[in-house]
Amino acid sequence: MERNEHLDHPDHLDHLDHLEHLDKHLDKHLIDELAQVARETIRDELREQSRKQRRTAMLYAASGAVAFYAGAAAALAVGLALGAGLPDWVAALITAAVLGVVAYLLRGAAKPHASRPKSPGRVIGGTAPAGPPGGTGLPYPPMPPVAPGAGLPEPGAAPRADDIDPEGPHHRL
Repeated sequence: MERNEHLDHPDHLDHLDHLEHLDKHLDKHLIDELAQVARETIRDELREQSRKQRRTAMLYAASGAVAFYAGAAAALAVGLALGAGLPDWVAALITAAVLGVVAYLLRGAAKPHASRPKSPGRVIGGTAPAGPPGGTGLPYPPMPPVAPGAGLPEPGAAPRADDIDPEGPHHRL
C-alpha cells in the first residue's frame, strides 16, 4: 500500500510530467540534430558529385574541340591532296561535298526513323525477344492451323458433309 500512495503523491506526478516533458524535448532536439547532419551529408555528397561531373564535362568539351580541329586538319589534307591534280577551288568543293555527305549520314544515324519499330527489347541486328516485356504470354498471337476461310464453301453454296465439324460450335441462323 505504501508504494501506491507514493506513486499517487502529487510531487511524484509532477516529477513524471517533468520527465515526460524532458523526454519530448530531448526527442525534438535529437530529431533536429539528425536532420541537420543528414542535410549536411547530402549537401557535401551533392557538391562532390557535381564537382566530378563538371570535371568530366570539361574533359568531354576539350576532347570535342580537339577532335574538331583534327577533323579540320584532315579535311585540309584531303583538299591539298586533291589540289595537287585539280584546281584548288575544285579540290575545296569536293572536300566540302564529302564533309557534307558525312554530316548528313551521321545526322541520319542519330535521328530515329519512323520505319524502325520502337520496341524496348529490340536490339539492332539482334533477334526478336523471346517474350513480351511483361514476361507473360506469347510474343506473337498464335497462328491458326488453317488459313481463315480455307475449306469453307463459297458464299451461297450449300456446305458439304466433310465441311461440318462435329466438335465445333453449333449455331442456327
